[in-house]
Amino acid sequence: MHGHEQDSGPGGYAAARLRLLNEKARSGPPRRSALAGLTDEWLAGLFAAGAPGARGVSLVAVGGYGRAELSPRSDLDLLLLHDCGDTEAVSKLADRLWYPVWDLGLALDHSVRTPAEARRTAGEDLKVQLGLLDARHIAGDLGLTTALRTTVLADWRNQAPKRLPALRELCEERAARQGELQYLLEPDLKEAHGGLRDATALRAVAASWLADAPREGLAEARGRLLDVRDALHLTTGRATDRLALQEQDQVAAELGLLDADALLRQVYEAARVIAYAGDVTWREVGRVLRSRSVRPRLRAILGGGRALGGGKPAPERSPLAEGVVEQDGEVVLARAARPDRDPVLPLRAAAAAAQAGLPLNLHAVRRMAAGARALPAPWPAEARQQLITLLGSGRPTVDVWEALEAEGLISMLLPDWDRVRCRPQRNAVHLWTVDRHLIETAVRASAFTRRVSRPDLLLVAALLHDIGKGWPGDHSVAGEVIARDVAARIGFDADDVTVVATLVRHHLLLVETATRRDLDDPATVRSVAEAVGSPGTLELLHALTEADALATGPAAWSSWRASLVADLVKRVAAVLAGQAPPDPEESAPTAQHERLALEAVATGAPVLSLRAQTEPPAEPSGDPEPLGVELLIAVPDQAGVLPAVAGVLAMHRLTVRTAELRSLDLPDGVDGSVLLLDWRVAAEYGSLPQAARLRADLVRALDGSLDISGRLAERDAAYPRRRGVVAPPPRVTVAPAASRHATVIEVRAQDAPGLLFRIGRALEDAGVSVRSAHAGTLGANAVDAFYVTGTEGLPLPDEEAVSVARKLEETLRA
Repeated sequence: MHGHEQDSGPGGYAAARLRLLNEKARSGPPRRSALAGLTDEWLAGLFAAGAPGARGVSLVAVGGYGRAELSPRSDLDLLLLHDCGDTEAVSKLADRLWYPVWDLGLALDHSVRTPAEARRTAGEDLKVQLGLLDARHIAGDLGLTTALRTTVLADWRNQAPKRLPALRELCEERAARQGELQYLLEPDLKEAHGGLRDATALRAVAASWLADAPREGLAEARGRLLDVRDALHLTTGRATDRLALQEQDQVAAELGLLDADALLRQVYEAARVIAYAGDVTWREVGRVLRSRSVRPRLRAILGGGRALGGGKPAPERSPLAEGVVEQDGEVVLARAARPDRDPVLPLRAAAAAAQAGLPLNLHAVRRMAAGARALPAPWPAEARQQLITLLGSGRPTVDVWEALEAEGLISMLLPDWDRVRCRPQRNAVHLWTVDRHLIETAVRASAFTRRVSRPDLLLVAALLHDIGKGWPGDHSVAGEVIARDVAARIGFDADDVTVVATLVRHHLLLVETATRRDLDDPATVRSVAEAVGSPGTLELLHALTEADALATGPAAWSSWRASLVADLVKRVAAVLAGQAPPDPEESAPTAQHERLALEAVATGAPVLSLRAQTEPPAEPSGDPEPLGVELLIAVPDQAGVLPAVAGVLAMHRLTVRTAELRSLDLPDGVDGSVLLLDWRVAAEYGSLPQAARLRADLVRALDGSLDISGRLAERDAAYPRRRGVVAPPPRVTVAPAASRHATVIEVRAQDAPGLLFRIGRALEDAGVSVRSAHAGTLGANAVDAFYVTGTEGLPLPDEEAVSVARKLEETLRA
C-alpha cells in the first residue's frame, strides 16, 4: 500500500512522465497511449487515497484524454461523476484530484456533475456532448460511468437529425475563421479545416449511425497530425497547436524529416485526407436527412402504398454522358459502365460532373480507380477533349479534381503531378500549394477562353505552368521540358506542343518585363517579341499571365499591373506585325512640364503636382479603376535629388511604382538647368498627403535640414516583424543586354520603408545617373530595376557595372 501511495505522488508521476517523454525509442501512438496509461494510474491513486472504497463516485476522462491521445502538453479533460448525495465529500475529493494536477503545471479542464447534470449540460452544449462521446472510466464506480456513456450515446443517436446540422455549422464557422490546414504556412493543427477537430467531428458522425466517413487513410492522417503536435509540444515546451514558421525545422528534425518543407507536405497530405473525408461525409449526412424529411410526406401522398413490386422506389437516374448518370444530386456510374474496359471513363465522368456542377460519388470514383487502365500514349482524341472540358468548367473543377486526386487517378493520368502535390510555397503572396495553384489558374483561365483563339492550349498551359516547381533549378526551364512531354503524351501535334512549352517557359515574362523594364526602350520590346515568336502565342501568354496572377493571390495583380502588361502586349504585337519599335527620343515637354520647370527656376526650389490616374471601368455603370497617382516634380539641377525625393515619399507612406528622371531644356533666355521627375506612386493607406506638405519636406531634405535617415530608422524600428523570420540577404545583379541605352541594375531585397531612399543614395555615391526606376513588390519582397548611365550619358562598361552592383549589395546588406 505504501508503494502505491508513493507512485501516486506528484514527484513519482512527474519523474516517470519525464522519462517517458525523453524516450526516443517510443513515440507516436505508443507514447500517447503510454502517457495516458501513466496518467490514469496516477489519477486512480489520487482517487483511491481521497475516496477509498467510494461508491456512487467515478473519475472519467473525456475528450482527447478520453481517447487516450495525450500529447506532451495536452490538457487533462476530467469529469468527476457522482450520485451519492454527499456534496461536501465530493468537493473534498475534487480538491484532492485537481490541486496535484495544477501543482505540476498541467492544464486541466474539469467539471463535477451528477449523471442528470451531465446529460442536461450535454443536451444544451454541443461541445460538452462531443467530449462525453469519448468518455472513458479511470477510477471509482464503473457502473456509474458505463450508465452515463450508454445514456449519452443513446441521446446522441436519437438527437442526430437536429445536432448534426449544428455540428456541421460549427465546423464551417471554424473553417472560415482558421482557414484550410492544407494551404496555410503557419497552420493550427487542431482548429483549421482538415485538422484534428474535424477528425473528431467525423468520429461523432460515425457514432450517430446516420452516416460514416470514408475510412481509408483517415486514421493514418489523424495519427500523422497527432505525431506533429507531439513533436511541436516537445520542441517548444508549450501547449500549442500552431505550427509557427520558426519552429518548423526543429519539429521536422524531431520527426526525422529532411526539412520544414517535408514536414509541411506531410501535414498538408494528412489535412487533405481529413478535409475530403469531411466533404464526403457531410454530403452523405445531408442526403440522409433530406430523404428522411421527404419520406413521410411521400408516404402521405401515396396513402401508405409502396412502389411497384413491393420494394423501395427506385432512385431517378438521369444520363449525363456515356457510362455516367446523375442520381440523388451526385454523379455515379451507369449500371453498364465498365471501368476496366473504358480507360477514358474517369475523365468523361469528371468532365460531366464539372459541367453539371455536381460532386462525383465516392464509390463511383473508387470503382473507377480500382478498375482503371492507363491511357495509351498519345491519348485518344476523346480523352484530350474530356480533359479540356474538365479544365474549362470553372469553379466546379476544383472539387471534381480533388475527388479524382484523393483516389490516385490524377497521378495515374499525369505522373508528373506527384512532384507538385501538396508542395508548399514559402511566399506570402501565394495562397495555395503548387498543385492547388495550378488548378486555380485553370479555373481563372476558363473565364478567358472566349478571348483567345486556342482555349485548349491556354487551359493546358494553365494546368502545367508551374509543374517544374517539383524539380531543382529554375522552375520555368524545368517546366518547359515536362510540359513538352505531357502535351505530346496527351495528344497535341508538334506545333501545339511547342506553343504549350513556350507558354510554360515564359509564363512570367510579361509581368516581370512590364513591371521591371522600361517599355519605351526598343530592346525591351524586341526581347519579348523574340521569346514569344508569334501573335497567337502572345495572345495566349497575355491570358495566362492574368490567370496566373489572379490565382496567386490579391497581392499579385492590380489595375496597375494589368495596365502595364496590356501596354507591353500592345507594343510587342506591333513588332510581331512587322513594325519596328521607335527609338526613344526625349519627348517634347508639355505645357505643364514647362510651367513647373519655369517656376522651379524662378523660386530656386522644387515644385510639384499630384494627379490621380484611372482607367475606364470594366462595367459601363462602374467607377473608374484606380491606377495610382502621377507625381511630377521639377527641381533645380543638383546632387542628391533621387534619394531626397524617395526619402520624403517613404516618410509620407507613398509607394513608388516607377520613376523617370531627365534634364529639361528650358526656353531661350532662361538660365539654369532643371531636373524633371515623373513618378507613379500609390498611397499605402489610401489617402494622399497634401502637395504643399510634400514640397515643404522636399525643400528641407534638399537643404539638409530634414534628417530622413533618422526619421526612417525610427519607423523601421517600429515596423512589424514576425519573430524568428529571417529574410534572405539582398541580391543586386546586372541584367545582361537589357537595354542599348543604359545599364540595368536589378535589386531584390526585403521590402521596408526607405529602401528606395537607401538605393538612391548608394547610386548617387557611386557616381552614376539614374534615368528611370521601376519598383515592384510581391508580398514582403521588393524587386526594383534601375536604368543607370555614366557621366557621358552612356551605359556603364561591364566591369564598372559589376562594381556598382557589388557596392550597392554591400550597402544594402550592412
